[in-house]
Amino acid sequence: MQYIDNVIFLILLVLGFGLFFKSLKEIYRNIKLGKEINRTDRKSERWAVMTRVALGQSKMVKRPIAGILHIFVYVGFVVINIELLEIIIDGIFGTHRFLQSVLGDSFYAFFTATLEVLALLVVVAVVVFFIRRNFYGVKRLTMKELFGWPKKDANWILIIEFALMVAFFTMNGADYFLGLHHLQTLQESKLLYGSTIAGNEYFSPSHFPISSNFFFLDNFSDSTLHIIEKSAWWFHFVGILFFMNYLYYSKHLHIILAFPNTWFSNLEKKGEFNNLASVTKEIKLMMDPNADPYAAPAEVEAEVPSKFGAEDVFDLNQHQLMSAYSCTECGRCTSVCPANMTGKKLSPRLIMMKTRDRLEEVGKNINQNGGQFVDDGKKLVNDYITKEELWACTTCNACVEACPVLIDPLSIIFEMRRFLVMEQSAAPQELNLMMTNVENNAAPWQYNQADRLNWAKDN
Repeated sequence: MQYIDNVIFLILLVLGFGLFFKSLKEIYRNIKLGKEINRTDRKSERWAVMTRVALGQSKMVKRPIAGILHIFVYVGFVVINIELLEIIIDGIFGTHRFLQSVLGDSFYAFFTATLEVLALLVVVAVVVFFIRRNFYGVKRLTMKELFGWPKKDANWILIIEFALMVAFFTMNGADYFLGLHHLQTLQESKLLYGSTIAGNEYFSPSHFPISSNFFFLDNFSDSTLHIIEKSAWWFHFVGILFFMNYLYYSKHLHIILAFPNTWFSNLEKKGEFNNLASVTKEIKLMMDPNADPYAAPAEVEAEVPSKFGAEDVFDLNQHQLMSAYSCTECGRCTSVCPANMTGKKLSPRLIMMKTRDRLEEVGKNINQNGGQFVDDGKKLVNDYITKEELWACTTCNACVEACPVLIDPLSIIFEMRRFLVMEQSAAPQELNLMMTNVENNAAPWQYNQADRLNWAKDN
């Protein structure tokens, strides 16, 4: 009977991590639905970018208040969960505070004190974020595209993080006062002849600088404190497992994917568009007066794409699909978008959210049909993202520059516009007129070449 807790713990551990890795496997499969893209060059530069942006949060601090508070949550939550290792060992083997015996009393005291300070910073940041998101009225956090599940999701994450930190403090506080009562009992029974006893420095308030101030716990009996400590311990453990598996459904998946997304990010110059090899070859052939259009093709022929641009998620590359999962929905991209500022329907954040929605729908379709996608009559273009949104983009790259995890909404917009122009000939009238002028006059303006410099004569 004494091993029942250990067995239950092990079952929950296996189920929790099993479901978590199953979700990661499904995400990986969905990302692989996109076109392959080679982003493995310049490895040293990529590691530097990932370290600076994903780990160092360099782009977050461009907005200092939000950036610093986010760093509190990010660093605090990550470091605190190092304690998960101790919880796992204690849960499997039935030990208590295993790391104390490994690290020693002094270093363990420093370790636990550091965790408590970081946990307090997490609580402060989470409370500020909750108030800011729900009551302060930040425009990018109150837009229509966040109504419903996105807003609930953001609040649920904040509530979960707050609850986990409270459980952490409660666990430590109950443990501290249990130890304190133990020392008092030893003193009263004259079994302790000094102010301390070897091996009990662990109960020093310096170990728990925050939770040792939960004086209301001192009023409970030892048996009640033990129940409180174990309940908080179990809540903290189950809460972490729940949080892990909740990430799949949440925008906070970026906690994991921000690292690979920044590593595989585009290192080329901002605003440099990719050219289709097949189209480039045809243009060179047209512009070369010495070229023979009837000449035999070279042995190495550029593969002609089956489709120009992107109509659905299958036509996007794998990094673009990863970016859809990595989107933080912070709205920094939308807040700097000139089209959005002037009342256009375009929202780069919404572009990423709709891309993820479509990708998740495709994934569910595959799951329901035995691993094969069955055409559902829907496409990313028109069914999820409208032409009006796409043509509102000025290609200024402001959204790309603003993103804290190096997501490139412009590349997705560009590929869908490429599809509309090259596959459906559905460009706006103004653009069609410009391209006609370029074709006929070698310039976007409808002027005779001989009259182009008349403006200079008048001035």
